[in-house]
Amino acid sequence: MSSPLVTIALPLYNAETTLSVAVQSILGQTWQNWELLVMDDGSSDSSLTVARSFNDPRIRIVTDGVNRGIGARLNQAVDMARGDYFARMDADDISFPERIEKQVRFMESNPSVDLLATGILYIRNDDSPIGMIPVRTSHGEICRAPWNGFYMPHPTWLGRLDWFRANRYRSKADKAEDQDLLFRTCQFSTFACLDDVLLAYRQERRLVGKMLNARYVFFKALTGEALRQRRLGVAGRVVAIQILKAAADILNICFGVTRLRNTLLSAPPDLLERWEQVRKSVRI
Repeated sequence: MSSPLVTIALPLYNAETTLSVAVQSILGQTWQNWELLVMDDGSSDSSLTVARSFNDPRIRIVTDGVNRGIGARLNQAVDMARGDYFARMDADDISFPERIEKQVRFMESNPSVDLLATGILYIRNDDSPIGMIPVRTSHGEICRAPWNGFYMPHPTWLGRLDWFRANRYRSKADKAEDQDLLFRTCQFSTFACLDDVLLAYRQERRLVGKMLNARYVFFKALTGEALRQRRLGVAGRVVAIQILKAAADILNICFGVTRLRNTLLSAPPDLLERWEQVRKSVRI
């Protein structure tokens, strides 16, 4: 079998209800020269049964029955990848059909770019759209305020495999593994983001415990790395900004602002129409 141009890594943990549509969205890509690595992380539901129901030689299922965490599984996928490019996908999200093709063509035309993301449409568990967040497209815009985080939606990443092999995920940063990796590499890498919405990201509401835990991991990882790099000003700003954001999260929850629609932009009519077409195409 010839080597694929793109390796897509899909970490999997107890996603029996959403995995099928996620995989269908990859099977329906306009760019077909890919392999999909389904990286099971010790699922205890029927996720593996769903994964094995797809009869496509481009899909490889990796399982050892152990829960190692997303960072470890992504590093494992990087080691196993056969493509020139390495892409991300989550088991509860849906890629638009042209996602991989648009990302590959951009990367082929921009050899200086190491890592590329895209815009996302937030959706509920019933697939209904919630809204979107403005995209920062250039490296300078993306990295302008590292203490405030990098808007590079992790499930949309597609980058050069050599870059991922040189820059590993850190398991101790799980829940903020993407932000940790971006922070560690932003000074010697080049990032970009397409302003096209090419992935539907499933997230129903704010969960205060989950949000605060993610902020703590982000705070710990970035502060530690900033101090290691002797970027004291950045470390101080990370502390201040994340404390303020955590306080705002708690206040929002206390006042009942739990739904994402309160903080997102409305999706334009043409995107909503496109999303309806995509949704129907994967719900077979």
